[in-house]
Amino acid sequence: MTEITAHHGLFKDTNLHVDDTGGSGRPVVLIHGWPLSGEAWKDQVPAFADAGYRVVTYDRRGFGRSDKPLTGYTYDTLSEDLQSILEGLDLTDVTLVGFSMGGGEVARYLSKFGSDRIRSVVFASAVPPYLLKTGDNPDGPLEKSAAAKMAAQLTANQDEFYDQFTTEFFSANGVLKVTEQQRQEALALAHQASKPAALACMAAFGGTDFRDDLTKVTVPTLVIHGDADATVPFEGSGARTAAAIPGSEVKVISDAPHGVTVSHAPEWNEAVLDFLRRH
Repeated sequence: MTEITAHHGLFKDTNLHVDDTGGSGRPVVLIHGWPLSGEAWKDQVPAFADAGYRVVTYDRRGFGRSDKPLTGYTYDTLSEDLQSILEGLDLTDVTLVGFSMGGGEVARYLSKFGSDRIRSVVFASAVPPYLLKTGDNPDGPLEKSAAAKMAAQLTANQDEFYDQFTTEFFSANGVLKVTEQQRQEALALAHQASKPAALACMAAFGGTDFRDDLTKVTVPTLVIHGDADATVPFEGSGARTAAAIPGSEVKVISDAPHGVTVSHAPEWNEAVLDFLRRH
């Protein structure tokens, strides 16, 4: 466990909570989804560490155990936070694994900072290329009315919102694919988020266009997604990301919800470890 301070000029310095298994193995940096924290990777960290990798997780600003400033929730700033962690730990030859919202950091990081430190990347149930449906993005799976409704519901009653959200997060075709204890664990992580951060990040992951960023992804890439993901549907996100990155690999997990890293952890872990062994 360590704290790394991200410096952002006009922004107040922000302390980011980082967990690092250490060791001499190749580093794998796991970037969590919204509205959780690095603790959401508890089914992945030991599996990857046992396979010989140095596993680094961190809590995004505003979430988990990191500082919760009122500002700094654009993907430019969030990718700068990621760079602060890679620099602070002096990590190179890194595989970045971005889950859901975290896939946006992966795309923006490579566009903004290049691949000098990066060996390969994984877009896991990730939001790129562009969630919001617009006139020039008709395949975006997120309607503007739905985005507005989510923001209004979170603003009005976060307890009720997170309870419903975590249920959908782990459900495939209307069936909950995890235990109630696992859902409650995710719910507890969600409640660690600050509401201003959660709302700002909701706007960021829903409304950021990563299509140009994906053209800068030139390292080996895995796109992994559940085929029953109702939160970030594969056809509107993962499938389009894979099509935008030449030579990318795709792994679709059958009957898996958005929260596939928990519901189908062994299958998900093995697919990513197979990719890591080759890239």
